[in-house]
Amino acid sequence: MRQFIHHLKEQGQLTIVEDKVSPILEAPRLAQGQGPTFFERVDGAKAIVNLVGSRKILADALHVDEKGLINKLLHTGPTGTTSIQDFNWPRKTRPDLVKLPIMRFFERDGGRYVTAGIIIAKYREHVNASIHRMMVLDSTSLAVRLVPPRHTYLMHRASAKKGESLNVAIAIGVDPVTLFGVSTRVPCGLEFNYVAALKQDVQPLVMCENGVPVPPCEIVLEGHIHPTKTAAEGPFVDLTGTYDVVRPEPVIELTCMKSNRDPIYHSILPASVEHALLMGIPYEPLILKSCQRAAKVKNVILTEGGRHYLHAIIQIEKQTEGDAKNVIMAAFAAHTSLKHAVVIDEDIDIYNKNDVEYAIATRVRGDVDILMVPNVRGSSLDPRAASDGTTTKVGVDATAPLNDRWKFERVR
Repeated sequence: MRQFIHHLKEQGQLTIVEDKVSPILEAPRLAQGQGPTFFERVDGAKAIVNLVGSRKILADALHVDEKGLINKLLHTGPTGTTSIQDFNWPRKTRPDLVKLPIMRFFERDGGRYVTAGIIIAKYREHVNASIHRMMVLDSTSLAVRLVPPRHTYLMHRASAKKGESLNVAIAIGVDPVTLFGVSTRVPCGLEFNYVAALKQDVQPLVMCENGVPVPPCEIVLEGHIHPTKTAAEGPFVDLTGTYDVVRPEPVIELTCMKSNRDPIYHSILPASVEHALLMGIPYEPLILKSCQRAAKVKNVILTEGGRHYLHAIIQIEKQTEGDAKNVIMAAFAAHTSLKHAVVIDEDIDIYNKNDVEYAIATRVRGDVDILMVPNVRGSSLDPRAASDGTTTKVGVDATAPLNDRWKFERVR
């Protein structure tokens, strides 16, 4: 992560805040809507916010340009190798979350939240790595939001049924490729293999005292998820910039804290571009692969306005009438949280929202080109979804009719 921060600085993409700031509301306010922001003194500690602050920065971390991002992800599987290495942490202490610049982002938040911590959980022979939000309860414990049926949730449920704690380690301050890799849905236990494949290099791991492997990082919190103990977690601002509900969630009890000297704490702003990119971009290759079985699809993006999650633009080389509607259905099947999908022709720039709007304005006739699918499962993050989680999905065929193609030829 330090190498990448240095790279951002050299590229003129890093804002440095030297003044002393508070982690309670002030640092988040200064970073809101900004690119990568490095704080020299947050309660006496260093912190980075918006590390992956744009699609371009994510592509840069993966050594591709923006247009090559989806193909990089489409052709990379969890096939890399990992290696357990010895490492002596410069600092090892009893856990004390007060010593970290953990931020409170908005006034109604339930407390201070760890948002960029990778939870690596181990149950029997199974190991899983993923990002979960964690609300600070006191100096040694956190309430963790475990979403069913994600792998960490299932592992905790399995261990709790046997009355056992689930051993975990929380890695904070990893490089951006590792951060992105563990945000991607891959088979349980292959997250670091996927990271290695993205890097085209062996991924080193360090074994914690509780038997949990962690990637190189700035800070490690070791502990376990209690089998029965819960605490009220929330409110918390989620992806759409609206408050999620308060729920009883499992409690992580910490036993050890390790770090580099003068560690850099990483925090993801809720509802920020970084938050949306890490959640949404991994779905783009899944949508593309699914849609390519339905028609000749050229490209897919999940838009920033749709939080890189709820809105898709799909570019096709139209062969027959009906291709667009088949693609729309394939997209909804590939990403069940997708709410609206727009299909465009090759002559429309998929990265230019004005060009996409032009296609909607000139090529859509509402009575034949809009497809509505009511009463289907949507996203739990959508505040407009029904209480049972269902919604109406809308697909828009913004492609020109084949038999009147000459009417839509654009002057260049």
